[in-house]
Order: sequence, then C-alpha cells, then structure tokens
Amino acid sequence: MKKIARERVREFIKTKVGNKIFGVEFIKKDGSRRKMIARIGVKNHLKGGRNNVERIDRPYMTVFDMQKKEYRTFNPRTAVSLKVDGESYEII
Repeated sequence: MKKIARERVREFIKTKVGNKIFGVEFIKKDGSRRKMIARIGVKNHLKGGRNNVERIDRPYMTVFDMQKKEYRTFNPRTAVSLKVDGESYEII
C-alpha cells in the first residue's frame, strides 16, 4: 500500500485521480467513518451550473457520490485511505 501525506490529499485527487472514479474512506464530523465511491468534475446535476460549496476559505471538496447519485462534500484532511485504478493509498 502506497502512502500519501495528509496535506497532499486534495492535490492528489485533483491531479492523479482527475476525472476517474475513486474510493475514499474518511472520518465524518460526528467521528464515524464513511466509505464512498466518488468522482470529481461532474457538472451535469449542478443547479445553475455552479458549485457554491467549495471555496478557498472552506476545507471541503465536493464530489459526486456514484452510488447515491448525489453530490457530497468531505474534508480531505480527515481522509483515511484512497483507492484509484486498483491502487490503495494510506493517508499518513
């Protein structure tokens, strides 16, 4: 299993993952863990065509949950692991 530094998770998702589907496990605000199959860059379902949640002053990333078919946000700083193209990554 490869390792990614916690502060590089957002950059890794945007550059390495890009438009691909990926798996992420993260810790929610309530302390529980959640696994999600997601994709970034999906714009088909945005109302008004704009993402108003993801901003420079917020730590969250907006992704499209492929199982629920809805947009979700998660904090990359609380990510525990990622899976992309069959490769698993541990967040350290």
